[in-house]
Amino acid sequence: MQGYKTDFPLLMQDKTVYIDNAATAQRPKCVIDAEKDFYTCHNANPLRGIYELSVQATEDYENARKAVRDFIGAKSVQEIIFTRNTTESINLVAYSYGLFNLKKGDEVVVSIMEHHSDLLPWQMVCRQTGAELKFLECEKDGSLDLDKAEELITDRTKIVAVTQLSNVLGREYPIEKFAEIAHRKNAVMVADGAQSTPHIAVDVKKLGVDFFAFSGHKLYGPMGIGMLYGRRELLEKMPPFLTGGEMIESVSRTSAVYAELPRKFEAGTVNAAGAVGLKSAIDYVKSVGFEEIHKRELEVSAYAFEKMKEIAHINILGSEKAEEHNGILTFTVDNVHPHDVSEILAADGIAVRAGHHCAQPLLEYLGYRSTVRASFAFYNTKEDADRFLDSLSTVRERMGYGK
Repeated sequence: MQGYKTDFPLLMQDKTVYIDNAATAQRPKCVIDAEKDFYTCHNANPLRGIYELSVQATEDYENARKAVRDFIGAKSVQEIIFTRNTTESINLVAYSYGLFNLKKGDEVVVSIMEHHSDLLPWQMVCRQTGAELKFLECEKDGSLDLDKAEELITDRTKIVAVTQLSNVLGREYPIEKFAEIAHRKNAVMVADGAQSTPHIAVDVKKLGVDFFAFSGHKLYGPMGIGMLYGRRELLEKMPPFLTGGEMIESVSRTSAVYAELPRKFEAGTVNAAGAVGLKSAIDYVKSVGFEEIHKRELEVSAYAFEKMKEIAHINILGSEKAEEHNGILTFTVDNVHPHDVSEILAADGIAVRAGHHCAQPLLEYLGYRSTVRASFAFYNTKEDADRFLDSLSTVRERMGYGK
């Protein structure tokens, strides 16, 4: 049964069981067509011409911004900044907010769950400002204790950065609660939504976050397009992250007047085709609906989860409840290096990820150097899971360890 696979050209022409969706998702035909249509029919620099093609390109680009605003529940399009990806979005916050608002004696609190993209920028900020970086560590099942957060976030804390959904354990975290704690201490709340936006509906107003970022390529959209949401009152006070063309109102020999939001943070020629593709991806996700997405992801990942527990020598990280993994199953095989597991699965046409998943401090904290991650999307089927499980069950035997 193909189900939603028929919407995805690569999945229909390639027999690979693609379960590396936490790294990047596949693109539906409508997204591919949207990018192609832009380059075929509307290709021109947005914002820079009064001729028809440029006007249309500008309209396409700004319609994409409106789609993102509505998708995450922001108040204004001025709060939506297009970037290349989540990494660039968080770096923008670190450089334009962190470096100008932190000083020696201040604190930045991050969770041990963070992807390197939501850790390395804060390490940089703390090195350069003299602020202290503090870690909120997780429980054995991957959960984060709000009582510990209350103790860790103090009057010296200026920034709290927490992922909404772990790219290793798949666990969702109560961002709204963290934001409440942060704001009581007059700190700003930064949420990494790279993993959450493909799985759950997001409303930044309800979450109470000050900054929120996600990447298009994990949301069935193009690579090279991402977005940063920031509260307008904060963005207005922040200096540009990059300077150059299009982010100015006027330039003299010695100074410049920067453009209003959001253009102030979008220097140079923008990725208009990527933004158009992202809008198409958002429209597609909305047409499927998060209820359907969640139902199908849970169905296939819970099936795989229960079957994996029956296979000897398989160790699944995180919660013992399948519904708390959001399609992400990270595991090890006794006495077999994760890269060997991945290679054996790849030989059978199964695409998974092996390594530290850009979350090395988390794996070290949990006692691992490397793991294997199978991450399911709503287009994956029970047949995909069966092929994965059949291959996985023979890994130790094929490595010479027996069953």
